[in-house]
Amino acid sequence: MKLGNKIHLYTSVLVFVIVVLLVFAIYFSFSRMMIGSEVEQTVEEARQTASTFNESADNFSAEQLLRAYAPTEGMARIVLQDGSRAATVTSPAEGSLTDESVQYYSEEYVQVAEYQGERYAFVSVPVIWTNGQVANIQITDSLRPTEETLAVLRVILIIATIAAVIPVFLSARLLRRVILRPITALSATMQDIQTSGRFKRIPSSSKSKDEIEQLGDTFNEMIERLEDNYHKQEQFVSNASHELKTPLTVIESYASLLQRRGASRPEIIEESVEAIHSEAIRMRELTQQLLLLARHSEKANLHMAEVDLQTVTADAVQNYRNSYHRDINFSGNTAVTQTDSDKVKQLLYILLDNARKYSSDIIDVRVDTMEKTPFIAVSDRGIGIPEKDLERVFERFYRVDESRTRASGGYGLGLSLAKDITEALGVNIAIESTYGQGTEVRLVFPENGE
Repeated sequence: MKLGNKIHLYTSVLVFVIVVLLVFAIYFSFSRMMIGSEVEQTVEEARQTASTFNESADNFSAEQLLRAYAPTEGMARIVLQDGSRAATVTSPAEGSLTDESVQYYSEEYVQVAEYQGERYAFVSVPVIWTNGQVANIQITDSLRPTEETLAVLRVILIIATIAAVIPVFLSARLLRRVILRPITALSATMQDIQTSGRFKRIPSSSKSKDEIEQLGDTFNEMIERLEDNYHKQEQFVSNASHELKTPLTVIESYASLLQRRGASRPEIIEESVEAIHSEAIRMRELTQQLLLLARHSEKANLHMAEVDLQTVTADAVQNYRNSYHRDINFSGNTAVTQTDSDKVKQLLYILLDNARKYSSDIIDVRVDTMEKTPFIAVSDRGIGIPEKDLERVFERFYRVDESRTRASGGYGLGLSLAKDITEALGVNIAIESTYGQGTEVRLVFPENGE
């Protein structure tokens, strides 16, 4: 069953049940009140009859007194202690009541009795008989007028229920359309995206900002992110394939040259092997960086702990100095913060690698705190970055100078990876550079690891 039909059905049934329960409550409350009022009136009549009988028994006969107080649709009688009737008066329409069994009650007794399919208010009140004995004045009054009134009330309530449910049924259809309009639009948009392969958004003009509207806004935000990631993926794949094609072409060319002329010209073997080895190293480095960028969020692999940045940085600088035999000037003070030491080392290797590629002079690394905020600064005296390129250096595969970075072995991936790591660590990365003079990259850590 479709959601719209469910809403229509459940709403209609729920309202119908509520209306029916309300009608039953009204009917039974009114019925109880009317019958109770009728019984109470019969009780008062019986008491009045008993009082009059005690006062006028010497002047009038029992039948005369009963005839004066007998109900118009019922029966009045006097019952002695032995269960016999001293007198009975019955209205013409209720003559059959004389056949009702007789019972004596020692106390006042009230009930709603049923006789031959009809209901009566029955009241028995004690009274002093002429010989001093205690007798009962019993009055049986028909509840037919009340039943007829209740029958009319039932008809009115049934008609009112039908009259109330029909508009509810129709309004439930309208409510279904109003509620499901954004969901229908969402479903249609999804189907269109599936069939066309194009990214679309749900038009939003409502200002209600209810849950359905929020669902549409969330869908639009999701589509926007998917579209952005899709375009980034397209660009990433295109750039990656382009970058991998160059070293593969070089390797293939030198391999063909070796195959054709290597046997007769030894100098070609040395040149080809060196070129193939160099391009293989370039491919390995590029592949490693691509794999790092293609991994899931760095936040999933964090191991946060209290770290002294001075110790971690000194260790990374020493390892890099030994590996590449570069002069690196390190200075630092104790700077403790909550972070992942392995990620910090990875950041430092990326920054040191950039400094090494674009500068042949000494590299400066400094660890310190500024207003209780720890930072690491990596500076070089290299070619620098033009001001117009500073905002784009974190983009994947972006190069400031295409020919210069190719010659130095850069791929435009290192700073992009560094940006991902700093975002995961909650570290701010900033670059200051003067073209032709050098560059400083600063990693600013949260105060006290916050």
